[in-house]
Amino acid sequence: MIVITVKFRPKPEDVERWPEITAAFTAATRAEPGCLWFEWSRGLDDPAQYILIEAFRDEAAGAAHVTSEHFATARRELPPHLASTPKIINTTAPGVDWSDLGELAVH
Repeated sequence: MIVITVKFRPKPEDVERWPEITAAFTAATRAEPGCLWFEWSRGLDDPAQYILIEAFRDEAAGAAHVTSEHFATARRELPPHLASTPKIINTTAPGVDWSDLGELAVH
């Protein structure tokens, strides 16, 4: 699977509205057949930062995502709401789901 983590810093006037601003993009991406998850979090130490963790089944699913109409729309519509260019980590991992964290196993 392809796992992507992105840090977004919306403009101060858009921080509280970020979930609303990204709602259509989020819904459309989650509906993609190859999307395994697409989850937003907000920084605890820095609430002006949002973190997106997304995963796609394979390279074909990732390619379908970045060539989709909703991705093209996001490329046009999201940058005016950003204070800086998002930071990304993009990697390939085995499997298609989260693994258990053995060090904190609950019995």
